[in-house]
Amino acid sequence: MVLAMAGLAAVCSFGAAQTTAPKTEPADQTQTLDQQIAALVAQPAVSRDHWGVMVTALDGKPICSLNEAQLFQPASNAKLYTTAAAMALLGPDTTFETEAVVRGTSKATDASGILDGNLVLIGSGDANLSGRALPYVSPAAKPKGDVATPPSNPLQHLEEMADQVAAKGVKTITGDIVGDNTFFPHEPYPSDWSIDDAVWGYGAPVSALSIADNELRLSMSPGTGLGAFGSVTLEQAVPYYKLEGGVLTDTKAKATGMQVERLPGSRVVRIFGSMAQGSETDVEEIAIEDPAEYAALAFKAMLEARGIRVSGVARAVHTEMGNTNYLPSGTQLTWEEVLGVGVRNTCPQGSYPVSVTLAVHRGPTVREDITVTNKVSQNLHAELLLHHLGKLAYCKLGSTRAGLTVERAFLLHAGIDKDDFIFFDGSGLSNHDLVTPRATAKLLQYATTQPWFADWKASLPIGGEDGSLEERFAKPPLKDHLFAKTGTLGEARALSGYLDAASGRTVIFSIMVGNHLPGTNADRDAMDKIVAAIAAAE
Repeated sequence: MVLAMAGLAAVCSFGAAQTTAPKTEPADQTQTLDQQIAALVAQPAVSRDHWGVMVTALDGKPICSLNEAQLFQPASNAKLYTTAAAMALLGPDTTFETEAVVRGTSKATDASGILDGNLVLIGSGDANLSGRALPYVSPAAKPKGDVATPPSNPLQHLEEMADQVAAKGVKTITGDIVGDNTFFPHEPYPSDWSIDDAVWGYGAPVSALSIADNELRLSMSPGTGLGAFGSVTLEQAVPYYKLEGGVLTDTKAKATGMQVERLPGSRVVRIFGSMAQGSETDVEEIAIEDPAEYAALAFKAMLEARGIRVSGVARAVHTEMGNTNYLPSGTQLTWEEVLGVGVRNTCPQGSYPVSVTLAVHRGPTVREDITVTNKVSQNLHAELLLHHLGKLAYCKLGSTRAGLTVERAFLLHAGIDKDDFIFFDGSGLSNHDLVTPRATAKLLQYATTQPWFADWKASLPIGGEDGSLEERFAKPPLKDHLFAKTGTLGEARALSGYLDAASGRTVIFSIMVGNHLPGTNADRDAMDKIVAAIAAAE
C-alpha cells in the first residue's frame, strides 16, 4: 500500500489540475470541487490520514479522483462486492431450507409414535432462521407513538419446526438430536478475523446451520448502591454459557467501563468492570461458539416441551476442511466456467440419506436477505452468501476460498482491474481485505446496467432514513438522497454509493480513509463534508 499525506497526494482531477498546495482554510464558493475536497482532507485533524476518493457519472465517466488507484481496507464496503455477486449469480428469488429429517424404517404416523434413529436438523445456509421480521422496514415507516412492538422470539422458526414434528404424531425418538453443519466445510472464522471479535455477535462464527444470527443477548445494569454488583442477564434458550464475575456500581462522575471476555473454545463468559449509578441498561450481543450444537440443544428442549421423549443427546456434526474439500490457493475461474460448472439446486444437502422429512422451514429470498445484510451491515449473512457462491460452482466445497474464486470471476467480468481488489472474506471484517476507490466505483457503475440493480440499490442504507445511515445526513438537501454502504474497521472507514446531486443528476462516489487516529470521528465528519461538497458541485 502506498501511504501519502493527503494534502500532498494526487488531487481530484475535476477541472484543471491543481499545482499549488491545498489550502487548509474552509472552502468558499470560488473553489472548484477538487479544491474543496483537497482542503477538507488537509484539515489538521485528518491531514495525516490516508484518503482516497472516486466520483463518476452513472455511465462511469470520471468526475473527480484522489488516490483512486491506491489500496484501502474496505471494511463493510466489501459487502457491496459480495451482495452484487450474490444478486447476479444466486438470483434475487432464491431461497434456502432448513429440514428436520430422520433415517430409519419407522414412520412418524405409526400408532406408537416411535422414531428409531437420529432426528437430524440439516442446515443449508439460511441466514434468517431467527425472529427477524422480514421484509426489512425502514424505521421511518414503523408505527409511531404509543404503539408497542412485541418482542421477537429469536427461535420462533425453530419452534414452528418443533410443532411440525409434534403434529406428525411423534412420541419418542430413540436416537440423538443432531445439528448438521455439513452443507459447508467447517470454517467458522475467515482469515485474519481478530480473536477479540470472536466474543461479539458481529464476529459470530459461520455455520450452515445458523440460529438467531448466532448470537445471544447480554444485558447489564448497575446496582442501586455504590459498590454493589449490578444485574447481568444472558438470554439463552438452554444452558450453554456460564456467567462469571459481574459489574460494580460506581459514581455518576466516573465513566462506565465494562469488559466481556470468553476464551476460544470456552463456555465461560466473564464480565468485569463498572457501570455508573443510574445509567441505562447496556445490551450487547455475544457470539455462540457452535451454532449447530446450540440449535440441536434448543430443538431437543422444544421437542421435550411438546411431550416428545428423546433418548439420546443433542450434538453437532461438521465437515472438517481436508483434501476432499480444499481448493488450492491461486485457483481461478473464467466467467464462462462460473456460468457453466454448476447449478446450486443440484448440490446435495446434508450428509444423511432421508427416509422421513418431519419439518421444513423455507427462508426468505436472497433479495430480502441482501437488504438486511446491507442495511444493518450483517457480517454473518455476508459470509453465508459467499459460501453459497462457492457452492454454486463447487458442489463439494462451498468454502470461503471457493466463494472468493467465484466472486473474483464475477468482478473481472464486471470490468474491474485484477489488481484493484483482494478479499479474504465476504463481510470486510478481515484485515487482509484491500480495494481501490476506483474498483468500488466501477462495481457501482456496472450494477446500474444489470436487471437486479433496482433491488440491489434498494438494499443500501438511505441517508437520514435507515440502516447504518439512519443518523447521518439527516437534514436536507442530503436526507433521502444518499444511497450508500458504510464501512468501519479499526482505523479504516469507507462510504460508497449513489448520490442525488443539486443538479438533479445522480453520481457514483467512493470515499475511503485509512490510518486515522484511534478514538476520533474527525475522519467521518470530513467524509460527510466531502459528500456534501460533491452534491453541491454536481
